[in-house]
Amino acid sequence: MENKKTSNPYPIRINKYLAQEKISTRRGADELVANKKVFINGRLAVHGDKVIEKDKVEVKGAAEKQYVYFAYNKPVGVETDSPRENLFPLGRLDKASHGLLILTNDGRITDQLLNPKYFHEKEYLVKTKEKLRGNFKQKMEAGVNIEGYVTKKCKVQVLNDSTFRITLTEGKKHQIRRMCSNLFQEVADLKRERIMNIKLGKLAPNALREIKDSELATFLDQVLHQS
Repeated sequence: MENKKTSNPYPIRINKYLAQEKISTRRGADELVANKKVFINGRLAVHGDKVIEKDKVEVKGAAEKQYVYFAYNKPVGVETDSPRENLFPLGRLDKASHGLLILTNDGRITDQLLNPKYFHEKEYLVKTKEKLRGNFKQKMEAGVNIEGYVTKKCKVQVLNDSTFRITLTEGKKHQIRRMCSNLFQEVADLKRERIMNIKLGKLAPNALREIKDSELATFLDQVLHQS
């Protein structure tokens, strides 16, 4: 395996390099190094080694892992979990909420999707118990102070007196419920309908559909090739 040029600056740690080249996760790369499977220019690699562009990196006996990705419609009343043993959810939905989760066995994209330094759109349909106040949209979009943290600007579309659609680029714990509570609105129903380009669509509750082809290519391109 010859080194490839990437947008990331060199030198970089061997575990980051192997994750970047989609050989394994960083934790998996550390295990490969510990098990004496990784060589740099013919020399056995050790933890903390760094590589530069011209280095030749070889991994002995590393099987190519087959990554899979699914959209899952989590029902109300179910804890965030995966209905399949070999998959894990990217992110969470609280027990009272429902809608889209992405399930995968691809640990490479966990940090890129969940790290707050990256911006990924997530869209929700929300119903409130009370009629929305006249300035609700304006205040939500400007950012709401939730226990000392002011949320980032977002997009809100009011659909009727007690229903709105909101698009966030962050995911604080119970964020939408806390934002609404701060503006004297109580959430009656919260459904996540979209994560980036992945849409819930008409997927039935507790059902899975595989993410593949152009939909998957767009998703991975956005996640893996961000700066």
